[in-house]
Amino acid sequence: MISMGTVWDRTAEFLSDNLGTILPIALAAIFVPAAVSGSLAELNRGASPGLAAGLGLASLLLAIVTFWGQLAITALALDPSLGKGAVPAATRRLPAGLLVMIVLLLAALLLAIPVGVILALGGVDFSAAMPGAMPEMPAAAAIWVVLYALVLLPVALWLAARLAVVLPALVGERLGLGAIPRSWRLTRGSALKIVGVLILYAVVATVASLAATTAFGAVITLVAGRGEDGLSLATVLTVIVGGAVSTAFTVLGTAFTAKLFLALRAAKEAASK
Repeated sequence: MISMGTVWDRTAEFLSDNLGTILPIALAAIFVPAAVSGSLAELNRGASPGLAAGLGLASLLLAIVTFWGQLAITALALDPSLGKGAVPAATRRLPAGLLVMIVLLLAALLLAIPVGVILALGGVDFSAAMPGAMPEMPAAAAIWVVLYALVLLPVALWLAARLAVVLPALVGERLGLGAIPRSWRLTRGSALKIVGVLILYAVVATVASLAATTAFGAVITLVAGRGEDGLSLATVLTVIVGGAVSTAFTVLGTAFTAKLFLALRAAKEAASK
């Protein structure tokens, strides 16, 4: 069995020892896309269909850049001796990583199909809904959606735990779609521990993000004013602070999963001897 405390200690040690190499990757590939995406989201409000499509495409490209940054940090966490070599390593694994993410996204969408079925049977008229707005939902349909969400939540957490080390397997063992069953095998017997870490991470990250954006946003709005609709000084500064917090937790989570992968693999290898 692995110790999450030990994995955390190794993560903290890695981040401390390699901060100089991690920081440029995190700033360029995670912080900047996060800040720009937040600004684009503000511009998207009330945008014309053509502009909204362009902003959506830009956000998708920025998400790919962020994913590439996570691959680079994963490669570095798996083998700190790579140094700047983590960047070309991430570039080489990007196509396979995108393929795996698309497959996982499609699988996640399958889990959402019952919600559409419930809404359709409940008489929800999707065609009458305004673009970008949720259609009116009958009370009976809303109850069934909530019940399904309550059932789905623990299932989703368990699946997330079993697939937690897909990216490290993809980078460290140069796998493609095989990274999915590899993660499934490695996390067998450790899923509950990983679920606990995922819940703690989600709670802390959410609280920190809300504190940064809500509290700071309120202060900066009082100082700089609300401004006109769309981008304003207060909005941009709040997005930057939120992006900084998001970047820190993204780097932390990425490094932790890489160290978790190494610990799980070592435990499996020791058990097989």
